[in-house]
Amino acid sequence: MKIFKNFNIPRKYFNSIILIGNFDGVHLGHQKLFKKAREFKKKYKSKIGVITFSPIPKMFFNRKIKNFKIMNIAQKIQQFKKQNVDFLINQKFSKKFSKIKANSFVDKYLNKKIKTKFLFVSNNFKFGNKREGNINLLKFYEKKYNYKLTIPSPLKKNKKIISSTLIRNLLSNGNLNIANKLLSRNWELEGKIQKGRKIGRKIGFATCNIDIKDYLIPKPGVYSVKVKLGQRTKKIKGIANLGYRPTFNQKKILLEVNLFKFNKDIYNRRIRVEFIKFIRSEKRFKNIKQLTNQIKKDIKVAKKSLN
Repeated sequence: MKIFKNFNIPRKYFNSIILIGNFDGVHLGHQKLFKKAREFKKKYKSKIGVITFSPIPKMFFNRKIKNFKIMNIAQKIQQFKKQNVDFLINQKFSKKFSKIKANSFVDKYLNKKIKTKFLFVSNNFKFGNKREGNINLLKFYEKKYNYKLTIPSPLKKNKKIISSTLIRNLLSNGNLNIANKLLSRNWELEGKIQKGRKIGRKIGFATCNIDIKDYLIPKPGVYSVKVKLGQRTKKIKGIANLGYRPTFNQKKILLEVNLFKFNKDIYNRRIRVEFIKFIRSEKRFKNIKQLTNQIKKDIKVAKKSLN
């Protein structure tokens, strides 16, 4: 898959099938869109291209939104490759770009710059300055700019539309099992291992500390996890605590991962944490002994879920 940082792409990618969106999560609803695009690819012998934006426009316009993303751009790229996408335009979303009028975006970018042949968007797609553009505008320009607009019906599960918002809500409420099913894989985040206060080591449970940055915050508590370390192919089983560590009066949310049967120094290494099962909510303990006893119980539950 070829990756571009703007719309200046080679001519060989003109007249392609273009999908536009944030695609945060690349969940089952998104996958339905990609499946339809692959059918078009086979029928019309065209390439599939994705247009997405960094940062996510909602986060750009509201700087107060910090913990929002289901996945980062590296994870999106990995999932796009699995969906047989031929090229990606990862456009930087800036103040200047946000001021482009909807009709100018269709004319200058979709038509002149990339010669869109087939266009795939969701039924609630909005674009352009002040979100003035929508599917009605795209339909209006179909004949003029010679592209075919496709808007697949949203995918539903138990009468609810599968969306990034739904998955964020599920994760925030501790419904990890349902969220993983809608993602069609286990939710994961990645980050760099940082040096902490070594509290876990002092009480007999050494942990890797990871700053979750802009990822959404799932329900604080204890999870069984599988960890991918750098280029290592084999996943390491473990248990994670996500939260504020109320027993130690911490103010900043942190992800701490205890790896089973692993004691190497891995500070500053990149790590990918795959969330398998929500075990329990975070809580305050009266003393260290009570905490360590609970951790031992949690580890037993975690190991059982991982086996």
